[in-house]
Amino acid sequence: MAPFFAYVIASVAGTSLAVSAVTFTIPSQAHTGSYKYAPVDPAPVGISFEFFAFPSYFTNVTATTQCLSNWKDLTGVWPPIRIGGTTQDRAQYDARTSAYVVYTVANAADAPSSLTFGSSFMTLASRYGGSVVVGLNRGKNNLQNTIDAAKAAVNEMSNLLAIELGNEPEYYPSGGQPIASGIWNPSVDAASQNNWAISVGSAVNKRDIIQAGNSNDSPPKWGAAELIATQNATVKQYIHNYAHHNYPGGTVTSLMSHSGISRNIHVFDADVAAALKEGKQYIFGETNSGIFGWWGRIGLADFWCGTMDYGLRAPSDIQQYLTYLFPSWNGRQLQYCFWGRYSMGAPYYGAYTATAFMANAASLTALDDGNSNYATYVAFDSAGAPLRALLYNSDYYSGSGTRPSQPFVLRGLTGSSVRAKRLTGDSAVARVDQGGKVTFGGQTFTNGDCKISGSETFEPLAVSDGQATVSVKASEALLVYLQ
Repeated sequence: MAPFFAYVIASVAGTSLAVSAVTFTIPSQAHTGSYKYAPVDPAPVGISFEFFAFPSYFTNVTATTQCLSNWKDLTGVWPPIRIGGTTQDRAQYDARTSAYVVYTVANAADAPSSLTFGSSFMTLASRYGGSVVVGLNRGKNNLQNTIDAAKAAVNEMSNLLAIELGNEPEYYPSGGQPIASGIWNPSVDAASQNNWAISVGSAVNKRDIIQAGNSNDSPPKWGAAELIATQNATVKQYIHNYAHHNYPGGTVTSLMSHSGISRNIHVFDADVAAALKEGKQYIFGETNSGIFGWWGRIGLADFWCGTMDYGLRAPSDIQQYLTYLFPSWNGRQLQYCFWGRYSMGAPYYGAYTATAFMANAASLTALDDGNSNYATYVAFDSAGAPLRALLYNSDYYSGSGTRPSQPFVLRGLTGSSVRAKRLTGDSAVARVDQGGKVTFGGQTFTNGDCKISGSETFEPLAVSDGQATVSVKASEALLVYLQ
């Protein structure tokens, strides 16, 4: 990519200091210039539910359906969901039980070490309005049980997109999974994945039914390119797409850094290319800032603005990403949960803004080179005309002291004005569950039910000679409507 990324001097209103503005020229038409363009999925942002917690999210957490519906209202399409995670490899199918899931835990905050589920689990998933990926057990090495579960999924779910066969297999040895009782490495796992894909795909009599990969280690090891190299035509006929998990980890400052996010996404370039060469989609089937045990590391909050940037940089190369919704179903709120039973999570605002930017777009591009803290993305409609621009200042603001501001200059605009909605908060780590405030266009999402509250606020931006200048404060973003 060789974008136009020039610097000019502009004054910051209210101060005597001069700050270097970042200037971007918006292409008048998609697929022009030297930018890298990517298609936009109709529902580019989704949610991954931990297997054992999925039923409770949809029966005990009021916010779940409304939060997903908010995204659907933007795009016209229900967001994709995936049901899986560590407990999918602890779950055995039991056709005799009428319960969604059956398990016991010593503490409500624990994940079960074993559980069973029945066909009603699939029936509940079938009621969702969007596509669903279901993760099934491979770790226990009980192929017939997984085939029985797969048949139940196919029979019950008209919205079934794909089936996963195991979750993060690189951790099978440390988890004591029977399938990895001998030698276990990427090549052994690949042979296992391929064999199971053929067995399950043929048993349910469906091609393009398996979401393959599902590892968490950094490629190339345990990556899609490595897996694809082991697959022949017999296996590939059953593969729907390839998925990987991504938890960058680090400090809040590094996690929200635009340049850091860009570097992280490029780790997957070879895997993306390998999947696309096969004509298959490559997605993040599970992702969040980081995970250290089931409830995360105290003090590592998932920031609302970084979530937005991650959600935009990823689709530049990766067709879809599903944020992992940590199991807060028992009411305990995590820093990086999007929502819980009683409180909204700040990261939901970032994901909502990313969805609003990409809604009904046909393609997008990043105008910046990914090497600074300042980003500008542009989405284009089906005719190739600029639809929206998203400006992001990833400078960290702690919530105290003077909040720096960064001027952005947009060129290539038409008309005399455009309007914009601002994503902002008390700080980069504002937590709604602790009284922090985050707003998008002046609006919030109500605790407990995720309904939109407040009056929608647009900021007018004057355009002169095809150019507009606007300030974006540290840890803020601005969504500019170009049509």
